[in-house]
Amino acid sequence: MSSLKSKRAIPENGKGFTSMDSTTAQRRLNSIHAHLVSVVDSAFSHSHLRSSPTAAEFLSGTFQMKIAFSALGEQNYSVVLPEKLQTGKWNVYRSARSPLKLVSRFPNHPDIGTLHDNFLLAVDFFGDNNYLGTRIRVDGTVGEYKWMTYREAATARTAIGCGLIHHGILKGSCIGLYFINRPEWIIVDHACSAYSLISVPLYDTLGPDAVKYIINHAELKAVFCVPQTLNPLLSILSEIPSVRLIVVVGGMENEVPSLPSSTGIQIVTYSRLLNQGRSYLQPFCQPKPDDIASICYTSGTTGTPKGVVLTHGNLIANAAGFSLAVKFNPRDVYISYLPLAHIFERFNQINLAHYGVAVGFYQGDNMRLMDDLAALRPTLFCSVPRLYNRIYAGILNAVKESGTLKERLFNAAYNSKKQAIMNGKSPSPIWDRLVFNKIKARLGGRVRFMASGASPLSPDVMDFLKICFGGHIIEGYGMTETSCVISCMDEGDILSGHVGSPNPACEIKLVDVPEMNYTSDDQPYPRGEICVRGPIVFQGYYKDEMQTREVLDEDGWLHTGDIGLWHTGGRLKIIDRKKNIFKLAQGEYIAPEKVENVYAKCKFIAQCFIYGDSLNSSLVAIVSVDQDALKAWASSQGIKYKDLEQLCNDPRARAAVQAEMDAVGRDAQANTFERLRICKIRDVGARTLYHGKWSPYSYI
Repeated sequence: MSSLKSKRAIPENGKGFTSMDSTTAQRRLNSIHAHLVSVVDSAFSHSHLRSSPTAAEFLSGTFQMKIAFSALGEQNYSVVLPEKLQTGKWNVYRSARSPLKLVSRFPNHPDIGTLHDNFLLAVDFFGDNNYLGTRIRVDGTVGEYKWMTYREAATARTAIGCGLIHHGILKGSCIGLYFINRPEWIIVDHACSAYSLISVPLYDTLGPDAVKYIINHAELKAVFCVPQTLNPLLSILSEIPSVRLIVVVGGMENEVPSLPSSTGIQIVTYSRLLNQGRSYLQPFCQPKPDDIASICYTSGTTGTPKGVVLTHGNLIANAAGFSLAVKFNPRDVYISYLPLAHIFERFNQINLAHYGVAVGFYQGDNMRLMDDLAALRPTLFCSVPRLYNRIYAGILNAVKESGTLKERLFNAAYNSKKQAIMNGKSPSPIWDRLVFNKIKARLGGRVRFMASGASPLSPDVMDFLKICFGGHIIEGYGMTETSCVISCMDEGDILSGHVGSPNPACEIKLVDVPEMNYTSDDQPYPRGEICVRGPIVFQGYYKDEMQTREVLDEDGWLHTGDIGLWHTGGRLKIIDRKKNIFKLAQGEYIAPEKVENVYAKCKFIAQCFIYGDSLNSSLVAIVSVDQDALKAWASSQGIKYKDLEQLCNDPRARAAVQAEMDAVGRDAQANTFERLRICKIRDVGARTLYHGKWSPYSYI
């Protein structure tokens, strides 16, 4: 574009910018250019912060974009732009990787617009590579992984899609997936994409009532389940009138019940559906980028789940933006154990297929995850802070119990390697050989990339992972409503305690929250509610216009409800939750997430929930105790007990947990009013704490 014409609209992904006369536009563009050009010589520029190839949309060919370092030498991971050219406060942040055009397609494969396109490319490029792996049993013993190639998965995908058509499942129908991670989950999801069906994950953690609600709300036509989840479905058959087909994955033909024809529901095994599809092959019914790919239900504030509507274009844009920062390769191996019903793992699977990565599935039992890691030896590992906290606490505890000499060796290695990393130098390899290779072996010994998401990871745990495991370790921030990643740490960034720069597929601004004293004018760091806009933002909540309007404004900004600040270099840091702060009777304000993150490091604590109000001067805590840690402690003390409930009632257990919590509180320098005291420990049964649902083991 050599010049701007009068009254021509400035392209901005369809949002935000309007037409103006050429003189005004040119003046504003000159201003933008002056703002973006670094005051230091381009010799300081970082290789990945090069000129944006899309800058021609905004700037004439005579301008040369240079996004490098600030005058103080601080690397800029984000670029600040005005929200609107003709008015515009400089408050919109974009990735320095693509500041003047939001990414919506993979740069090297702009023809990929849907999940179906993405998988077709994977099959073409990596057809004979291992794709989906599970551990096989030999004589009752779990053995090595057995693999299905990309081409074999594609063949199964086609058969499942055709089998659904054979049973009268039409384009645009919603298909439920009601089982945990296994190859069939991925194959069914690919089948939905190939035949323009909409996948709808179902999961127990929202409770049986929520499962029934989702089936009816999304009007599911078919549900894929396993024998364990078949019975709950059978118990509500009369209450889910939209369902016409139930497919049992892993079930035997002679074990599948037959239903009276009056129900209008057929039950078939997955293997039978495969055979039916092979005998009824149909051409793909390819979706468009704007078609709905999935409806992902999340916990709702009204008590019922909210259906997040995500298009193929949303999901591809997010993966494409992420690809500018992180790339994988066909030699990589990934272990899948995070719930596929949640957007974090769904997003991972899109990326993995794009690069031809092999995906091995865990056995379905978290207690055997370490054994699966040893067998698979993955190179990529994604998890949530809960597990990283347990790894952190477990290693430190093992070091303390290893004896004085080994503890001193570990501390020397840790401090030396930390100092080298913080100074931007390569640590001495001797420390890995003497100390850290043994720690790396806990995850199989080959992990080169680690990522954390879902909730904040404390800076000291992040530093611990970098030092002990090495490689590329990042923390990200996202939500289902943004197709996953909103921001993530850049490679080479040694600063911990933040969630990185914006995904190149979105832009971020902080909106003032005056009632909490957060404003974009705060010094030294602007603060406010995190708002996101771009091709990754969802279409709305399914059949719920009211709640959609509460989070999506007229300009297309998604209001996340999270409070953030812009740290140096344009890094985003999450500091609070809007409307999730309370004042104690003595006038002290409490941010519960901060306290929860402190005590989550306690080796006896699996998860923690904090609450308080202005009528009381102290906090109330609901804590799920890590049963493995508690049992291991009891064993070390020679304490005998009949069951977990009896152990929880032992005053010695209470004292041990309290002592550990006190130590964690002191180490974190928690204020007196943030310290937690135990009333008692008790066993409450077996549910899981996820999406607000409390469970196993014990509460404090």
